[in-house]
Amino acid sequence: MAELPSIVVAEEDYNRLSTLIERMAGQSVVIDGLEDELSRADLKPLSEMPEGVVTMNSIIRFVDEDAKKEHEMMLVYPHEVGDNDHKVSILAPAGAAMLGLSIGDSIEWPMKGRKPIHLKVVSVTRSA
Repeated sequence: MAELPSIVVAEEDYNRLSTLIERMAGQSVVIDGLEDELSRADLKPLSEMPEGVVTMNSIIRFVDEDAKKEHEMMLVYPHEVGDNDHKVSILAPAGAAMLGLSIGDSIEWPMKGRKPIHLKVVSVTRSA
């Protein structure tokens, strides 16, 4: 397994996500993975987050390195996901994996019934 990139998480996101994890403990592998991600994160106040780091409600542009296609999505809480609005829940495998990544970081995105795809963060826009 490849070494995981270091991640920075906003304290405000950490606190809200910790509450979500407590409420949903043991309900999915993604919850356990998100808890692992948060346990290795460097925490900073949102006001001190470096530019180019994925936080909750960030718009992330990334490249599917296998298909050579670029995509964009917003990382949101589960209740904020709607139909066809380019939002991904923090409880989706890729959502949990993207939190705290920086521009240039790559992840493996699990695909049900297929080989994982490889995604690279190319830009991050923090929403107001």
